[in-house]
Amino acid sequence: MVISEIASQDPNPDPSRNSPSDPSPAEPGAHGPDGALTRGLILACLGVVYGDIGTSPLYALRESLVHAQEEGLPETAVIGIVSLLFWTVMLIVTVKYVILILRADNNGEGGTLSLVAMAQGALRRRAWWLYLVGIVGVSLFFGDTMITPAISVLSAVEGLKLVTPAFEAWVVPLTLLIVVVLFAVQRTGTEAVARFFGPVMLAWFGTMGVLGASHILDDARILQALNPVRALNFLINNGFSALPVLGSVFLAVTGAEALYADMGHFGRRPIRIAWTTIALPALALSYLGQGALVLADPQAASNPFFMLAPDWFRLPLVILATLATVIASQAVISGAFSVAQQAVQLGLFPRLEIQHTSNTQRGQVYLPKVNMIQMTGVCALVIGFGSSANLASAYGIAVTGDMVITSLLAIIVFRWAWGWNWIWVLAIMLPILAIELIFFAANLIKVVDGGYIPLLFSGLVIVVMVVWLRGTIILQRKLSADSIPLDLLVGKLEKSPPTIVPGTAVFLTADPMVSPAALMHNLKHNRVLHERNFIVKVEVWTTPRVPEDQRLQIEQLSPHFWRTICRFGYMEQPNVPKALAGASKVGQKLDIMNTSYFLNRRVLRAGKANLMPRWAGRLYANLYRSASEPTNFYRLPSNRVVELGQQINI
Repeated sequence: MVISEIASQDPNPDPSRNSPSDPSPAEPGAHGPDGALTRGLILACLGVVYGDIGTSPLYALRESLVHAQEEGLPETAVIGIVSLLFWTVMLIVTVKYVILILRADNNGEGGTLSLVAMAQGALRRRAWWLYLVGIVGVSLFFGDTMITPAISVLSAVEGLKLVTPAFEAWVVPLTLLIVVVLFAVQRTGTEAVARFFGPVMLAWFGTMGVLGASHILDDARILQALNPVRALNFLINNGFSALPVLGSVFLAVTGAEALYADMGHFGRRPIRIAWTTIALPALALSYLGQGALVLADPQAASNPFFMLAPDWFRLPLVILATLATVIASQAVISGAFSVAQQAVQLGLFPRLEIQHTSNTQRGQVYLPKVNMIQMTGVCALVIGFGSSANLASAYGIAVTGDMVITSLLAIIVFRWAWGWNWIWVLAIMLPILAIELIFFAANLIKVVDGGYIPLLFSGLVIVVMVVWLRGTIILQRKLSADSIPLDLLVGKLEKSPPTIVPGTAVFLTADPMVSPAALMHNLKHNRVLHERNFIVKVEVWTTPRVPEDQRLQIEQLSPHFWRTICRFGYMEQPNVPKALAGASKVGQKLDIMNTSYFLNRRVLRAGKANLMPRWAGRLYANLYRSASEPTNFYRLPSNRVVELGQQINI
């Protein structure tokens, strides 16, 4: 299978270095030298990590009540719904992510791809199905990143209708304006804006908590929601009628994946402290306050969050909510850039242009093509659905699917990496997995009403990934079959050398065991050989970053040739000149200022060799053409790059 062949080609660093039981070597803030550092990271967590889940009270209870009314459930069902909201947050976010999953770090990094790498290391073998799980997880994540900015900003701007109904006609245009501006500023980076994320979200959580607490006594019966029995009784008493409600209840935990994905930026301790001391109490008070308000005044169910505020404070609350949703959207957009970068490094996507927007924060990147695709998709969703209520039907499927994948991978890590007994693994994870599967089933009933959108987009991403993987394998096989073994060519050149010219030549190749096409073309057309020739392969490991002492592997083949492996982690941007500059540390001298880089520019002609189905061949050829220039991707000096052309039929 395609995935198994890619897995067999993947470099295999020592799995013990990926052991999740080892303490993370780079956990910012977890062991800070002073309290100020930890407090700063906690504040930053509120904006980046909890932006999405922190804005869920805008629509989670409202949509749950809408479905409860459609199913004819009694007004007192609000207690059971709030209980479901509270205990869903407790079980999935607090227990699964904050307590358990945050312990599973891949050298300090988190996220679906990191968990895939850890599971592979735990099994001590490369499994094709793990790569397939990673592909599905990434595709579902990208489906979620389309919907989150649309529903978050829409739900905030819709609060203007409560200020005055005259604003109703301006909701969609204003939302589109905010979305376009948000994506337009991505190229400038988020470092400066990020300084305001934490304080704004601190004000948001504080306001949300105070408003919720001020209404709990409107009907103290809402405190019964803290009893998990009320949640269970709601499910048992209402049976299948509870499924539509569950689909909306799950909106309360969308964004929980950010807890794990952003661990590498903040460390687990600040994330845990921010959740337990600020985010969780504010969310609980907001849901309890909204529930009490609806019990006391059923008319408030139309928009219980904004109805918490007195009339004079409603407009400032809308403005604050809009800022919070923009921050939540920013966090999702930045996450999409990071995941896309990881996917490129792991060979799941063609090379994409990656721009680093910060001189101090290595994780801040900007991908123009990903940004344009996201902006187009979000604007289309806003125009197509027109309201957050309509868009809620499309929300949840991608998130629940991604969470189920995380739980399955976690079971592998808990059992084989941490050595837990099966009894403990199943006792802890089966209830969580069962809950997530119930939520997944509840969201499946929304497929016809809009849930098909993230599924279609995820399916498109999967097709692109699989075609890219398959085409890459076929292309590598064809090039290897038509190539001369490098050792054989080196032996012939040493016996009968062409004209030797001074300087160093670097030939990038996917297979360092065969002669690069650029080298063969250079010998054929220019009839010269450089004094020093480095055949360089760039490897991407399944670890986030590669230690500097393992960056280079150099093998001398002859007085004129060296076979070189440059290793990078999937969170790193390959910089070949910088890596080769470290050749002196392994006993080799390489004058970077007197070095030329030879690249092979291939033109693919789809359908000529029937190596792939015609549609797949055309798609692969288009993806290949759209790939970022290797000069930019590998950070090569453009004034020292020589490109030689080649046509290939696939």
